[in-house]
Amino acid sequence: MAQVNLKQLEAFVQVADLGSFRRAAEKLHTTQPNISTRISGLETQLGVKLMDRDAGSVRLTPKGAELLPYARQVIRSHDEFLVAAGDDALFEGVLRLGVTEMVVHSWLGAYLSGLKDRFPNIDIDLTVDVSANLSDALFSRSIDLALQSGPFSRQTSGAIELGSFPMIWVGAPDLGIGQRVLSLRDLAANPILTHARGTLPFEQLKDHIAAAPDVSVRLVPSTNMSACIQMTVEGLGVACLPEVMVRKEIVAGDLVPLRYLWCPDELSFQARYDADASPHYVAEAAALAGQVSDGDLSAG
Repeated sequence: MAQVNLKQLEAFVQVADLGSFRRAAEKLHTTQPNISTRISGLETQLGVKLMDRDAGSVRLTPKGAELLPYARQVIRSHDEFLVAAGDDALFEGVLRLGVTEMVVHSWLGAYLSGLKDRFPNIDIDLTVDVSANLSDALFSRSIDLALQSGPFSRQTSGAIELGSFPMIWVGAPDLGIGQRVLSLRDLAANPILTHARGTLPFEQLKDHIAAAPDVSVRLVPSTNMSACIQMTVEGLGVACLPEVMVRKEIVAGDLVPLRYLWCPDELSFQARYDADASPHYVAEAAALAGQVSDGDLSAG
């Protein structure tokens, strides 16, 4: 008689968690027909119906709900077995990683290199987005790990502090305003390039400007910080950005720090994940982010 196998149990758990055969296939790096085959095979071998499927929705049967915790336990035990073996190369799968642009512009390269050395058989599926969208993706289980800035409206069971990153005002040298302390009116002589609407830096900057209603300010928010930096280099405005994102441009002389005496709060970052449901390598990937980020901060 055929035996229940780990791939069947993984498919069962992922479909139950994600409510979709398609999303389970994406998570397990396979096809939807393969997921259907695994679930059907598991139901046949157990002699019970685990799920009801209709009109694109998936619901556990009472027996499916009863067996789900045991399936999780088997998967967890397998994960612990590999940990006990002491060889991270035994872990296989996909880590769906979400990061903000600040991470991309600072220590993402070193981080991905460290992940590859530690888990050579784990593939990385990378998403770059604003922090609010990464939170939505994390709670909808579209990503496994988010390296993102707060504040956070919902807490995760797994969270590792990645440090805080100070903000800095910058502009192109040709603007000729880098030598003196600036007023808001001085800044407002140029468009102010900033983070996307709804982010902490944007909201704090908006409130700061509102406190000086006699000064006309043109804010240019953007979800693309690379474009924001390039526009600032080209003299199309001034910007307030995490210092680590513009460090290279300042060293190269493409940007100069501006002496405006107010900045939005430092951006506090965390590596966030579901500690209860994630495999070992997700937790280790979060811990590695903390190590790499600490190295970047101490070097700065």
